[in-house]
Amino acid sequence: MCGIVGYIGQEDTKEILLNGLEKLEYRGYDSAGIATLNNDGVQVTKVKGRIASLREAVDENVKATLGIGHTRWATHGVPSKENAHPHQSTSGRFTIVHNGVIENYVDVRDEYLNGIEFKSETDTEIIVQLIEVLNTELNDVASAFRKAVELLTGSYAIALIDRENEDTIYVAKNKSPLLVGIGDDFNVVASDSMAALHVTDQFLELMDKETVIVRRDGVEIQKLDGTSVEREPFMAELDTTDIEKGTYPHFMLKEIDEQPFVIRKIIQEYQNEKDEIKLDPEIREAMKACDRIYIIAAGTSYHAGLLGKQFIEKLANIPVEVHVASEFSYNMPLLSEKPLFVYISQSGETADSRSVLVQMKELGHPALTLTNVPGSTLSREADFTMHLHAGPEIAVASTKAYTAQMAVLAILAVDTARAKGIKLDFDPMQELGIVASAMEALTDQKEQLEELARNYLSTTRNCFFIGRGIDYYVGLEGSLKLKEISYIQAEGFAGGELKHGTIALIEDGTPVIALATQENVNYSIRGNVQEVEARGAKSMIISMKGLDKEGDAFVIPHVHDLMTPLVSVLPLQLISYYAALHRDCDVDKPRNLAKSVTVE
Repeated sequence: MCGIVGYIGQEDTKEILLNGLEKLEYRGYDSAGIATLNNDGVQVTKVKGRIASLREAVDENVKATLGIGHTRWATHGVPSKENAHPHQSTSGRFTIVHNGVIENYVDVRDEYLNGIEFKSETDTEIIVQLIEVLNTELNDVASAFRKAVELLTGSYAIALIDRENEDTIYVAKNKSPLLVGIGDDFNVVASDSMAALHVTDQFLELMDKETVIVRRDGVEIQKLDGTSVEREPFMAELDTTDIEKGTYPHFMLKEIDEQPFVIRKIIQEYQNEKDEIKLDPEIREAMKACDRIYIIAAGTSYHAGLLGKQFIEKLANIPVEVHVASEFSYNMPLLSEKPLFVYISQSGETADSRSVLVQMKELGHPALTLTNVPGSTLSREADFTMHLHAGPEIAVASTKAYTAQMAVLAILAVDTARAKGIKLDFDPMQELGIVASAMEALTDQKEQLEELARNYLSTTRNCFFIGRGIDYYVGLEGSLKLKEISYIQAEGFAGGELKHGTIALIEDGTPVIALATQENVNYSIRGNVQEVEARGAKSMIISMKGLDKEGDAFVIPHVHDLMTPLVSVLPLQLISYYAALHRDCDVDKPRNLAKSVTVE
């Protein structure tokens, strides 16, 4: 997701903006830019690529005490200097940076901006052009700004500067994070407190559909009708843990929201300048040389392995077995002649998996570790490592590391298929980009998912998840998340197994969550839902757009069939989070659980 930094004060703004943008690099981005304002006007510098390139491009001789900066991940329009932020109105008077997605930008363009020549393909330029048009009519920038954001539908975090006013940054927010940092004779704007902690630890939290007038000597929060809002700042603690959490109430919620950033970071790390998969050639050769892959994992990582099996077998035509690490050591199956062992672990310290690794090294079998922690034991002791690039995951219940595992496994499967000469109608980076956008859309629907959690799970003692095919594996993960943090007895089952015993557990009001994202089993799973409803179950169907039916509880955006697990799990994560919240559970630190299981 994009990042925003703004500064108005007494110091030269360039270094403050660049430092802030560097703090937001973890989010993933494809271009960056800053705009500064002084007596000579506005100077905009934009680049496609890294902030290091932006530093080189910025004119060091230009001094200014007001500016805005941005890192962008392409949504509307390809990654390019032209589509990078900041964007300017036709006259150059107004300059804007924006996070989010404006859903009605085409309607706004057609109704208000006829005859205007656009320089980019972005929805963001629509906003700044609209503000200029409205200001011509209203002759008041603050009113034009409020009127413009009132016309927008979708998510936005906006910072705007006016060439004719060196004392103001105009700010607005809806569904996208944005904070105002408070200082002595200066103020800052940031989409994450980490971007501004080098200058202040005092922040104002902004609510949806609020606008803010930010000046050197003060900040005024307003509703869209212009009414002022009083709010006390909070202090962002300076210890590492709280910096990571920012203003979120729980790490788990923050880490759920970070998943789009993580997917984009993975794309960046595993793609070269020619848009080809970037992978250690030795890993590629090991994948080609093996006759069978054994995935060893535990808990959430085991569920990712089940889906990795689908990716590798369907795309690369290599047979895969997935084993629970704690069982494998004591109940080793008959191995193939040329096995490759793949160890999946968020922490890289899972004791059960390491036990298998030690045994297999003694037998001389090659090992590949997928982990979120470089330098961890499983990474050090394996022959090869693929990093997840998910960033620190603090909440005990894994969310972003899980989707990162699936994304990296999909990339590995596609790369292996291509190395073997298998032609695929499947571009993993393009599809993962679509997944990231779908994830962002889902994180904007928290209220609906909280309502589902309240209605279905706030008082229940048990819950069942059903699905077929890959939906079954996602259901396993959904049930694990729910039981981990809400202490509800939750189980995941294959839909076809209901009649083989499980249906006996259905009582009046028993919640049953069904996943319906696969066309080939859509009618079958819906038949299973009818079966449990006939026994009194309270069913919740989560379907994919295009397969949805009237009455479905929640619909996820359409993505490639193989990629649905990365998207369909997100509402299950949020439902589990809100269920735990409403049951007064310790979300980040569930009882009896640890983040890294370092004992067998």
